[in-house]
Amino acid sequence: MPRRKFLHHSLIGGVAAVLLPHAVMAEWPKAAFEAKSAEDALKALFEDPSTTVSDLIEVKAPDIAENGRVVPVEIDASGLSDVESITLIAEKNPVPLIAKFHLTASATPQVATRIKMGGTSDVVAVVKAGGKLYVAKKEVKVTIGGCGG
Repeated sequence: MPRRKFLHHSLIGGVAAVLLPHAVMAEWPKAAFEAKSAEDALKALFEDPSTTVSDLIEVKAPDIAENGRVVPVEIDASGLSDVESITLIAEKNPVPLIAKFHLTASATPQVATRIKMGGTSDVVAVVKAGGKLYVAKKEVKVTIGGCGG
């Protein structure tokens, strides 16, 4: 592609991104991310936030995190069928909602990421499968806070 054509297309894309941000950005659940408690975040995300504790969900995280700025977390919901989404919450963070992952029918229901934790707290996985919500938690003890600590 010639340089002039490349610059022209880049300029058009940049202008579109500035003028039409709602068209180029994904929707995000503003109320859920502004929630100050895990319960409020769940209410903002789901119509019926009632959950069932499930041993079919495995939350893998260290028992003790020496630094709350980087805590590896893995959620495995392979035991459930028809998984639609996996939501990750750190209960005592200033903003409890960490992320919500939408999965396709063909996706393996596993998520691995690194999160920030402000202090010792439960890491909660909320899995929506077959129209129902299932939950599993694991306590992570944080020795040095990562969310402003």
